[in-house]
Amino acid sequence: MLSYPSTISLSSRTLNHLADRIRSHRNQRRSRWRRLDAGRQALLALAHLRNGDTYTRLAAGFEIGVSTAWRYVQEAVALLATAADELDTAMDRIRRLAYAILDGTLIPIDRVADQKPYYSGKHKRHGVNVQVIADAAGRLVWASPALPGSVHDLTAARTHGIIEALTRVDVMTFADKGYQGARGSVHTPFKRHHYRPKLSRRQTAVNRAHAKIRARGERAIATLKTWKSLAKLRCCPRQATTIVQAILVLYHVEANHYAG
Repeated sequence: MLSYPSTISLSSRTLNHLADRIRSHRNQRRSRWRRLDAGRQALLALAHLRNGDTYTRLAAGFEIGVSTAWRYVQEAVALLATAADELDTAMDRIRRLAYAILDGTLIPIDRVADQKPYYSGKHKRHGVNVQVIADAAGRLVWASPALPGSVHDLTAARTHGIIEALTRVDVMTFADKGYQGARGSVHTPFKRHHYRPKLSRRQTAVNRAHAKIRARGERAIATLKTWKSLAKLRCCPRQATTIVQAILVLYHVEANHYAG
């Protein structure tokens, strides 16, 4: 088998952060000898999350078994996910923003036995729905737990209590037409109706300005999906929430903002 060196587009700060968490967890459990030390296990997990390397490739590269690679990655992901903020905690930061941007994204998954709940008619594929809140600079602030892909964005936002929370802290929030009817502090663009086939000049100008602001929210989603493990989840959909939360923690550590 041939092998070659590779890189991970992350800083040593992120590696050290994860390694410290793994090391602390091992000391707490009084764990004995492991095939990889804390630093190598952290590197293994980052290679999977950032580069999307499969467990087979990781096992070959780190000279361990496939089951060991899977176990080490799952352990690291779980440790990171426990550090992710709940919505109420994130709201302490969001309330200080000039405004927020709310958007939803579909993370593709492999086809599963119970396919119907995970099929998104909008995207014409199977996946899970994740709601994202970004700041005025397009930086990712918070990401929600995953729901089946068939769930509408507005329904998902209400299920997680996002609309109520944003309204409670009175933060002006921009969202797309999928959130029509959200009310509260959530602002959506004007939408044409059958009895109003054409928008006025003022409404068109408002929609244009609204779209420019929402475009910054797309940056947050694009940044989230630079983590190749989210290109297509090849695991149980119920694990999607843990993976997204782990990546959110790493993103904040790497960007060095909103990090606890």
